[in-house]
Amino acid sequence: MRAYDVIRAKRDGEALAPETVREFVGAFVRGDVSDAEMAAFLMAVYFKGLSAAETAALTRAMVESGETLDLSGIAGPTVDKHSTGGVGDKTSLVVVPLAASAGARVAKLSGRALGHTGGTLDKLEAIPGLRVELEPRALVAQVNRVGCAIAGQSAKLVPADKRLYALRDRTATVDSVALIASSVMSKKIASGSRAIVLDVKTGSGAFMKTAAESRALAAAMVEIGRAAGRRTAAVLSSMEQPLGRTVGNAVEVEEAIRTLRGEGPDDLKELSLALGAQMLVLAGVAADAAGARARLESALASGDGARTLAAMVEAQGGDPEVVEHPERLPRAKVERPVASPADGFVTGIDAEAIGYAAIALGAGRSKAGDRIDPAAGIILERKTGHAVRRGEALVRLRAADEARTAEAGRRILDAYRIGPEAQGAPSLVLDVIA
Repeated sequence: MRAYDVIRAKRDGEALAPETVREFVGAFVRGDVSDAEMAAFLMAVYFKGLSAAETAALTRAMVESGETLDLSGIAGPTVDKHSTGGVGDKTSLVVVPLAASAGARVAKLSGRALGHTGGTLDKLEAIPGLRVELEPRALVAQVNRVGCAIAGQSAKLVPADKRLYALRDRTATVDSVALIASSVMSKKIASGSRAIVLDVKTGSGAFMKTAAESRALAAAMVEIGRAAGRRTAAVLSSMEQPLGRTVGNAVEVEEAIRTLRGEGPDDLKELSLALGAQMLVLAGVAADAAGARARLESALASGDGARTLAAMVEAQGGDPEVVEHPERLPRAKVERPVASPADGFVTGIDAEAIGYAAIALGAGRSKAGDRIDPAAGIILERKTGHAVRRGEALVRLRAADEARTAEAGRRILDAYRIGPEAQGAPSLVLDVIA
C-alpha cells in the first residue's frame, strides 16, 4: 500500500476496501504514514465522505490502535451512554445511577469540558474528594458492588483518535459526519460495554446545528455499533436552549441530585427517562421502553437512584453527604443577577452563547489545560416561554469576582431574545434511531 494511492483514490471519490482503511490507519499509528499524508486523507474524506463499510473499518482500526477495556468480570448486562455535547447537559449524573438502580450495569468513561460544552468529569470533581481516575480492576469491582462508575478514559484506549483529532482541528475537518462518528464510536467500543445509548444533540448549543445533520450522525453511529456487534440506539434531543436550569459544575451536580430526589426540572427528568429507558431495553433489563420507563420512575420515587449516586460518590472517594446536603458543594464568592432589559416573553435562548458566558465565569475551558472554578456557574431564572418584566432576573451568575460576572452578563443579554408574544419551548426528544 502506498499512501499516495490511498489519498488519490479517496480524493477521486473511490470506495476503499475495509482492509485498506485499516492498513492506512495502522501505518499512521506506526509512523509509516506522515501527518501531512494523513491530513491530505482527512481533507479528501471531508469532501468525498466515507461509506458505511469504510467508516466501520476506520473505527475498527482506531479501536485496534490501543487497548480495549475488559468488562467480562462484571456480573450483569453492561450498557454505556454518550452525549455529543451540550450546555447544561448533566444527564449522565442522573441517568447512570438511575439505570444502575433499575438493574443495568453502567461502566462509563467520560471526558472534560472544552469549548462551549461542559464535561462530566469536571462536574463530578466539584464533589469534594471525588476521584475520576480508576484502574480497570477497580472500575469493574465498583460496578459489581455499586452498579455503576464514571471515570476518565485511559490514554491507552484509542490513541489514534487523539492524533487524528489534532490533525482534524488543524485542517478544518472536525465537522465531518464520518470522522465524528468514528471518533465517538471508537472510544465507546473500546470502553467494553455490550450496549451503547447515544444522546445526539441538535440546535444552537450542539455541534450539529440542524436536525438533518444530527440525524445523519446518529444513523452513522448506530450503524458502526451494529457492525461492531454492539446493541446501539440514538436519541435525538434538542439543544436550542440549555438543559435544565443550571450551567456550570457544582450547580449542575446540585440540580442532578435534586432531580434524583424528585425535585428537578421537567426537561432534565424527561430526557433522563428517555435515555434511561433505551439503556434498560438494550441491556435486556426491560422488554420495551414503556416497561423500562416504569422501572426508572419507580427508582426515582423510592429514592433508589439517589442512593445509588451516593454509593458511587463514596466508592470514588467523594463526600456522599452531598446527596442529602447539596449545600456542601463549592459556593461562589459572588452572585449577581442579570436583569431583563424589557417587558415581554422569552422567545429564545442561544445555548451556545450561554456556554461561552459560563466559560467567562470560569466554569469551562477555552483551551485544553485551562483551570476550572467548580463554584462558578449560571442559574437560569427564565427560559423560553416564560414571562418577564423589565428589571427582573433572567439569570443569576456565580463567580469568584465581579469582573467575571460583568463579561458574562454582556454575553447573557446577547443570548436572550425577548418578544411581545409567548412562544412554547422547543420539543425535547425528537426521535429515536435504533
